Amino acid sequence: MGALPRKLEAPALFGVLLAAVLTVPAPGQAAPHPWAPPPVNLCGETGFDPLAREPDPSLPPPPPITLPPQIDIPVPIPEITPVPVPDPPQDTTRIVPERLPDDPCRNPCPDIRDTPKPATEASDPETPETPEPGGTGSSSGSGSGSGTGSSGSGSPGPGSSGAGSSGSGSGSSDSGSGSGSGNGGIQLPRIEFRPEIEPIPVPVPGGPGEEPQVPPPLAVHPIEPGPVAESVGEPSVGEVELVGQVTGHGSVNRTDMRWQVDGTDLGLMWETKPGEVAVVFGDTFGEGWTPGGAGGPDWRSNVLAYSTDRDLSDGLTIDTMVQDSRCHAAEILSSRKIKNWETTVIPTSGFAIGKRQYLSYMSVNRWSRIPGMWRTNYGGIAWSDDNGSTWTKDQYARWDNLFGVGQFQVAAMVPQGDYVYMFGTPNGRVGMVGLARVPKNQVLNKTAYQYWVRGSWAPIIENHATPLFLGIASEVSVRYDAAAGTWQMVYLDSAQGAIVLREAAAPQGIWTNTVPLAYTSDYPKAYGGFIHPWSSGRDLYFTISAWDTYNVYLMRADVRSPK
Repeated sequence: MGALPRKLEAPALFGVLLAAVLTVPAPGQAAPHPWAPPPVNLCGETGFDPLAREPDPSLPPPPPITLPPQIDIPVPIPEITPVPVPDPPQDTTRIVPERLPDDPCRNPCPDIRDTPKPATEASDPETPETPEPGGTGSSSGSGSGSGTGSSGSGSPGPGSSGAGSSGSGSGSSDSGSGSGSGNGGIQLPRIEFRPEIEPIPVPVPGGPGEEPQVPPPLAVHPIEPGPVAESVGEPSVGEVELVGQVTGHGSVNRTDMRWQVDGTDLGLMWETKPGEVAVVFGDTFGEGWTPGGAGGPDWRSNVLAYSTDRDLSDGLTIDTMVQDSRCHAAEILSSRKIKNWETTVIPTSGFAIGKRQYLSYMSVNRWSRIPGMWRTNYGGIAWSDDNGSTWTKDQYARWDNLFGVGQFQVAAMVPQGDYVYMFGTPNGRVGMVGLARVPKNQVLNKTAYQYWVRGSWAPIIENHATPLFLGIASEVSVRYDAAAGTWQMVYLDSAQGAIVLREAAAPQGIWTNTVPLAYTSDYPKAYGGFIHPWSSGRDLYFTISAWDTYNVYLMRADVRSPK
């Protein structure tokens, strides 16, 4: 048996996190990839290319780097925002989806959304020009907040500030606008102070809300041994390739035309029943969304799709989505969409036990101005008994984020044997991975969970869970590979600038060192890394998201585990 990871005291833990954030190793691939034309689907629609590419050689060279004409400085404006409590009931309006047309290029709902005009037709002066969704992503790293309700909160997304603009600037200051010998001919940017609403939520009496749920019985399990297993050999990774775009304009699934999903992220997956996989996405935006991160019209905090595609070598095909109206994906877990109260609700993993589906999720209080950081209210579990069409948030299966140090805020849950294992990180992208387990028949009973603490399974002390390994991790995806008898974990390592893989013989480890799968220098602002449950043999399929194009892509890695 291998040695246990040593206990990390608070100062040491802080040092590890600080070093991980400040020390970024040089990526394996720093040079841009050769120029290639943007991908085109079989309908002739141009999609997104998440790879860092050299400029198009047929175009003139780009102009030299210039200063922006204006720099906006946000000025927070406090605003009292009444919040009716309790939360209103979840909208469970659902329809039976119509069968998609046999012709994949036929618009299934022309009365809801016009088919974009071809470029030649759109250029005809007699023909009104129709903007075509899609195109290349901008270089902006934060969402363009669309604001919902009186809060003025912006449409969120990982890495965004989550704060919407509340109007144009009320004051400005010129820092020099002339040119000549005084400033060397350089046009200095204009400084614009932009008011930005900062909601101060105040709870007020609301409607009846959801029906109260019956609390589960107290079920504290005793401390039990949890030794680590022998370390497995470190896997080697060969070719890693971008298989195809899963969502958005130009994707094989044409999610913009079929379900009003123009921009979205994540794409976490689990097998709902034999032959079917659920694919859940995060903050989702519809017609009128433009590339450059999260934000836009028709904001849904999360949507769910189904796939029966067994051949992933040519992409991940979506069969249908949960819908609340024709050609419109429904929000499956509601959120208040009020900054500093509950900005959004993001799924983090899913699994099935029998005919019941489970989703772990995080209730996001607000996105930070620091990319990759956010503050949660709690991590929770929801369940569905109609194969994912409607969901119930359990009122007791919640891990509160007291003082912002909750360990199990972003969870990945995996059933195996008699237990469901929960791998958890704090909010944001600079936390370490802790582990818990619960008997399969007590998933919704928080008191039944045991946390892995220094080689033992212990009840109650969730925030004392021992890190499974040194190093930061975010948005962890875990699966048990039954054929190989090993556990696989994929996540974004922000310090390393890569989506990485680890393997172990047991959930508590010992976990191997990280093996990079995709560098963010190759896929700028990429995050995620959610494993497809039907990966097999040497083919490890996983999804990534790219912030600027704000859509989801399927990747394949050739992974060889040692004998």
